[in-house]
Amino acid sequence: MVVHRLTRDDARRIAVQAQLLAVPRPSDLVEVVERLTILQLDPTAAVAPSADLVLFSRLGPTYDPAQLTRAIEVERSLVETVAYIRTPTDLPAVIAESRAATHPAARAWLEQNASFRRDILAVLAAKGPLLSRDVPDTSAVPWPSSGWTNNRNVTKMLELLARHGEVAISGRKGRQRYWDLPERVYPVDLADLDPGEAARLRDERRLAALGIARSGGPLTPGESPFVGVAGEEAVVEGVPGTWRVDPAYLGLPFEGRTALLSPFDRLIHDRVRTEQLFGYEYLLEMYKPRQKRRWGYFALPVLHHDRLVGKLDATADRKAGVLVVNALHQDVPFTRAMSAEVDAEIEALATWVGLKTTRSQPA
Repeated sequence: MVVHRLTRDDARRIAVQAQLLAVPRPSDLVEVVERLTILQLDPTAAVAPSADLVLFSRLGPTYDPAQLTRAIEVERSLVETVAYIRTPTDLPAVIAESRAATHPAARAWLEQNASFRRDILAVLAAKGPLLSRDVPDTSAVPWPSSGWTNNRNVTKMLELLARHGEVAISGRKGRQRYWDLPERVYPVDLADLDPGEAARLRDERRLAALGIARSGGPLTPGESPFVGVAGEEAVVEGVPGTWRVDPAYLGLPFEGRTALLSPFDRLIHDRVRTEQLFGYEYLLEMYKPRQKRRWGYFALPVLHHDRLVGKLDATADRKAGVLVVNALHQDVPFTRAMSAEVDAEIEALATWVGLKTTRSQPA
């Protein structure tokens, strides 16, 4: 069995190249999503929505968010699933894996509300696409939760059915989703995969997107950062344990660039991997009280070539027409060349969102 021995420089460059953050930039939106496998959706838009920030950091200022909407709602070359945007080719494995992973409590609730499920499918067949507020709540048993989803029966049922491939998101009205039958949204004749094959395909796709990842570990909500036995085994100098690496990235020449990343970017989404490979600490502080924040409400990680070197605390003040740079935190001292590249990227970001840059005055 081959075990690849990598330096941290090797590992970081593999991760950066896999995430399309090296030179040259990609140029096709759908191909970017195909490589990344997902764009995570989040309503926070301190500068711009996360999915758009991820695409800007890859495609640059030629990217127009209207292109993403058109790809999803008109061309159907991309699809929105619950919390993510994906390519249609990934749907069979995602749906099969979601069905197998349904929590027993959710499965029981679905069984208790079999008539509610049938009612939703019937009303969508007759009148879809519909916003959730236009779908009648005929639930027999309310959804129990101590959180915000308590008794939000229609939304919960629609999301569960979407994860199972019985309902699809066809578009949006602002932040509200339109729901419809999958045959009106997805490609016809999607493959029906068993859970084992689905997991294998998902691990392979995830490793191709990450380049290097752990085989397994503690699971958290959302997209897994682990890749099972996909790829080949590797060890990274100075980092404990073993990794899985996609051999397609081994030995490639590397030319880096500077990029401002979304806090939900897959390069830094696995915080443990980020600390071990990049020596970079990051926490999303939007839920912390202002006085307890170290880097800012929605600080953007700063990538310079194969290193994560800082955090940009910036806010879009659209009424004033400015991108306010509250702070630029340097994890390592910036050289003059680094400062110039980071400043140029900040200016490019401001221009892309249609704003002028201004620096906030220290308190």
